[in-house]
Amino acid sequence: MLKVKRALISVSDKTGIVEFAKELEKQGVEIISTGGTKKALLDAGIKAMDISDVTGFPEMLDGRVKTLHPKVHGGLLALRENAEHMATIEKHGIKTIDMVVVNLYPFKEVIKKPGIRIEEVIENIDIGGPSMVRSAAKNAQSVAVLTDSKDYPVILEEMKNGGIKPETLNYLRVKAYKTTADYDVYISNYLEKTLLNPQELPDKVLISADKKQVMRYGENPHQKAAYYTFPGVKDLGPTACEQLHGKELSFNNINDMDAAMTIVKAFDNPAAVIIKHANPCGVSEASDITTAYVQAFEADPLSAFGGICAMNRPCTTAIAERVDKMFMEVIIAPEYETEALEILKKKKNIRIMKAAMQKPVFENAIRYMDIKKVTGGLLIQEPDLKNVTEAELKAVTKKAPSQQEIKDMLFAWKIVKFVKSNAIVVAKNGVTLGIGPGQTNRVGALSIAVNNAGEKAKGAVLASDAYFPFRDNVDHAAKAGISAIIQPGGSVRDEESIKACDEYGISMVFTGVRHFRH
Repeated sequence: MLKVKRALISVSDKTGIVEFAKELEKQGVEIISTGGTKKALLDAGIKAMDISDVTGFPEMLDGRVKTLHPKVHGGLLALRENAEHMATIEKHGIKTIDMVVVNLYPFKEVIKKPGIRIEEVIENIDIGGPSMVRSAAKNAQSVAVLTDSKDYPVILEEMKNGGIKPETLNYLRVKAYKTTADYDVYISNYLEKTLLNPQELPDKVLISADKKQVMRYGENPHQKAAYYTFPGVKDLGPTACEQLHGKELSFNNINDMDAAMTIVKAFDNPAAVIIKHANPCGVSEASDITTAYVQAFEADPLSAFGGICAMNRPCTTAIAERVDKMFMEVIIAPEYETEALEILKKKKNIRIMKAAMQKPVFENAIRYMDIKKVTGGLLIQEPDLKNVTEAELKAVTKKAPSQQEIKDMLFAWKIVKFVKSNAIVVAKNGVTLGIGPGQTNRVGALSIAVNNAGEKAKGAVLASDAYFPFRDNVDHAAKAGISAIIQPGGSVRDEESIKACDEYGISMVFTGVRHFRH
């Protein structure tokens, strides 16, 4: 067990440091310190030796150089069991240092400041701190390295009981290297974004994420899981949510919440979406949010059971009264009417989430990219943010679509982008009537969508996330009574589909854009 006789303390975040240092002093530990940390300790009546008294050099270059010295790093790195090492440091008047308490310059906080100049950012790149942390961690069997104030109580307790345990020293070592690695990720990502071409996908991807929640289990009970978030990203998906009621979110809850919020944020008018297994089962855009919710639910009430609902307007009492009569896993809204919240809170099992619903501004940064894990690596791409306007639609059939059909097609097109491929959406008057997700062939997806729509498919529009490879898709759509089709186009057999539409009197438009979502 490690007995601490000499500690070096240099922290930017001074949370708990005075209390910690007082306890070290009580245990007879000699304390060395720097700059603002030393002042804080002295002001609290704690004896602290100035770093310059150790190194024999004053702090210089505006504080850029103060701990980068052999009398610091020699005291950290010398192997205590190595006689040659110990003789060398004695020869040069170097004393061992048994503990380093360091947290780094607040780089992460500084880069969040609006209008921050790069010169100020660079001055907040810590050099001496990470160097000491890495030196101490390398020699962790003889040096305790503390980078987190949350560890202070544990360390003090072990010191009172005879010394710091080897397993604790190993824990501190690993944490130290994670701290410096995370710090370097932030620096390199910031400089890459600021100084290099931000449109380019980088040659090397560095990802840092913080554990937010340990899950009871993953997709299935036999799978361990946790929820990690990208620091600094608080306006997107589940990270934008505050839980107001209900039990802990599950792995599947969070995944479905992400899908629900992504879809509902695509709408400017009042909109509601109900998600099941990451696919929408009902979406509606209406003049008011209550109507939008009712229509979204009635689009597929069977699938809505046990689903997740997101809306882009405050949840009304009328919505809460309807939700109260069914089982829903999660409800997400930017606000809740007082009575609505009271009604919902009576339901034990529902998770009530308050969420920021502003449209995010995506940066060309890894944390905003679409990342898919594959065995042995990652697939990274820009998020699919492409939308089409009425002006970009290309009518390809003899029959031109009506203005209402165009409106419905753009609505369906907005949704089909978020449905797993192969994907088909049937819609009318701003409401989905049937959704066919994730089939291995397009006819199968179309059949599911029109079957779910039933008689309501007559006079409705149909959206396909990719082109029709054969006319059989049109044949099935016509049989169901579909009046207009929106699809990317681009098949070698486009003319067959166009001819089929003309035979049935169906209008069809091409977008020139594909929305695969595998």
